[in-house]
Amino acid sequence: MKPPPQNTPAAELRCEVCGLMPEPPKARLTLANVAVMLPIELLVHALVVETHLPYVAKVVVLALTATVLVIWVAEPSAARILLRWLHAPALRHRRQLASAPSLWRARTLLRDQPGSLQRITAALARLDTNILSIHVHPVADGVLDEFVLSVPGEVGERELLAALRDGGGAGSHVWPTTALAMADGQTRALSLAARIAATPDELPLAVAELLQARIVPPSDAGAEGPDDGTRLKIPTAWHGPITFSRPGEPFTPAESARAHRLAELAEILAYRPEDSRPS
Repeated sequence: MKPPPQNTPAAELRCEVCGLMPEPPKARLTLANVAVMLPIELLVHALVVETHLPYVAKVVVLALTATVLVIWVAEPSAARILLRWLHAPALRHRRQLASAPSLWRARTLLRDQPGSLQRITAALARLDTNILSIHVHPVADGVLDEFVLSVPGEVGERELLAALRDGGGAGSHVWPTTALAMADGQTRALSLAARIAATPDELPLAVAELLQARIVPPSDAGAEGPDDGTRLKIPTAWHGPITFSRPGEPFTPAESARAHRLAELAEILAYRPEDSRPS
């Protein structure tokens, strides 16, 4: 059985591809080399000066001996003995990045009863998780709550799912996300509606952007997909039905309604006379 990897500077900073350590700061590398080289230089000078060699021979011996000792002894010793000190700035930066909060999206199904939201927020709070936004979607079995969470860097998917489960959530899913998730669905829908108003043919791309989904090719749209809510079909008069897919992330009723409203807008504009469209 292999022992667990030690939490050393080399293990934390060594490149996984080339296996090299990052270049330490020049000032620290210079001080480390001086600290290791100075005792060696003094010892070599003391030994050579006491000999009865000619002056030129002493200079040559000193130069060669010091060079060899520096290359083969001093620099490797400094890199090994003072490793943590040499790379302290990079280690601090790495640990700050590792502990920095990350953004996650989460969805969980709750019972539509008093106290459900309080229990789920209390479970997330125990992980020092900050809820940045929340959307509640009524569904047949209760309410589907969608969160954008700011999570400590050491908290991952497993801990988040456990917290959602402990808070009474069912069918929970979590995904890493970016700051773009803070733009709410209504704002994105209005922006894309303006885009469709200018060019109705942009409907498929606009809906795909709104839902963060992919457009299913017509040749594959007729194939039976899994009945898990990850496929959405919207009808159009001139494109025919357009199918969108988002594996692993079911569409909410609100997202479906927004997509259908955009399709209605595009259809209305597509059949308006050219001279009456917005310029």
